[in-house]
Amino acid sequence: MAGRLRSSAQPNVTVLLCTFNGERFLEAQLESLRQQTFTNWKLIASDDGSSDRTRSILEGFKATLEPGRVEIVAGPGRDAPANFLFLACREDLASNYYAFCDQDDIWESDKLARAIGILEPRNTGIPAVYGSRTRLIDTAGRVTGLSPLFSRAPTFRCTLVQSIIGGNTIVFNEDARQLLVFGGANVNVPSHDWWLCQAVSSCGGHVHYDPWPSVRYRQHGQNVMGTNIGFAARMRRLRMLGEGRFRHWTSLNVAALERLRPRMTPESLEVFELFCKARQRPLLQRLALFAQAGLYRQPISGNLGLAVAIALRKI
Repeated sequence: MAGRLRSSAQPNVTVLLCTFNGERFLEAQLESLRQQTFTNWKLIASDDGSSDRTRSILEGFKATLEPGRVEIVAGPGRDAPANFLFLACREDLASNYYAFCDQDDIWESDKLARAIGILEPRNTGIPAVYGSRTRLIDTAGRVTGLSPLFSRAPTFRCTLVQSIIGGNTIVFNEDARQLLVFGGANVNVPSHDWWLCQAVSSCGGHVHYDPWPSVRYRQHGQNVMGTNIGFAARMRRLRMLGEGRFRHWTSLNVAALERLRPRMTPESLEVFELFCKARQRPLLQRLALFAQAGLYRQPISGNLGLAVAIALRKI
């Protein structure tokens, strides 16, 4: 079956798909790309050394579309964030927009159309990111719920201490991609989506959170990052907090953000410096500096967890 024809009047989107042993769910994701109402897209799939049928599934999909629509490359062989940054920082990319794509989800048919409709009026030389809520599904594709709904804009004061936008929903413009290029494909960060939102929000860009669920986010035993709702998820976060995982992630993010100092706005730079100082100070000074920085998490109850992490020096 041939893919839909693309319209030259539309901006173009490059979908950045990373795969690793994804044969179980990959075909459903690829079919959801085919069904997009926004048709002016191409796909670059970076396979990180799969030993199953992933590569042949990608090749089969490529054969159903016109030449040049799908490119398949070998990934860097490290982890998912490194693979996504490897793709996003390629020197030969030339699109108006880019979309991160996981191998095991299903996109709603108007996912790209909605994202571009929101981003396009803002595409005036300012880095911009679109991300959305997700609809949770199980291994059989049955809907099990929704991801949390956030009400406040994800400014740098939020993204510095919380990742609220899943990479599987993200679409971003060329100006945002240039920040990733400036930071470098070799940057060591906990997650590519969190890093992109930190980079854009710290450098005068805009991060748009859409409460409409654009992706059916499949929950299974091999999720790199599962859902963050429910009792089990809260217990997992508490365990990671106690183990020092969040502080380690924060240290990685801080080291990465140091690369962006020349691009940060004065306001973001002030917040960042207060944050860095606070992490090293005794308790009372630490609390005062964090309060001065005006950091926040979402929902409001998340600020209690932030306060505990600050007090225990776990962030």
